[in-house]
Amino acid sequence: MSATELVIRPAHAGEASVLTELCIRAKAHWGYDSQFMTAATPLLRIREDQIGAGNVLAALRDAEPVPCGIAAIVPLRRPRWFELSHLFVAPESFGRGIGRALFDAAVALAADQGAIHVSILSDPHAAAFYERLGAWRCGEAPSGVERNRMLPLFEFAIPAHRSVADCAAAGSSTTGLS
Repeated sequence: MSATELVIRPAHAGEASVLTELCIRAKAHWGYDSQFMTAATPLLRIREDQIGAGNVLAALRDAEPVPCGIAAIVPLRRPRWFELSHLFVAPESFGRGIGRALFDAAVALAADQGAIHVSILSDPHAAAFYERLGAWRCGEAPSGVERNRMLPLFEFAIPAHRSVADCAAAGSSTTGLS
């Protein structure tokens, strides 16, 4: 995928509802029932204050006006650690490298804020994806949606050279943060 086909940029004010809907559609793609999705919706929601903080990224393909992917990071209490709180790609855009590009951009954004590690509480369907990206499974954590459901927990150590500027200069992703 060339840089002209995919742009990753900070989410814009007013996009919270569109990005939330994208997260819900992507999660529902895995066949979760309506009861599960109703319970999960508050955790999938993107808020305007998150966008205003500058830690939500949107992916747009082929200059389309509607994002096809989202990633969001959150600083943790543990110094120099961030959580990848959201990473979703519209189901019709699966398999095009958008998830990897969003992951790279989110990690670079965290690195630019001083992070050396990213924590990822993964949906079981996404576990292999994070392993392919170099995250290592460090355990499990309880789901915020279903009682007695445990989710894979991953850590990703940020390479010392990883930053938004380095990512763009190296051409390692199709990131166009602006």
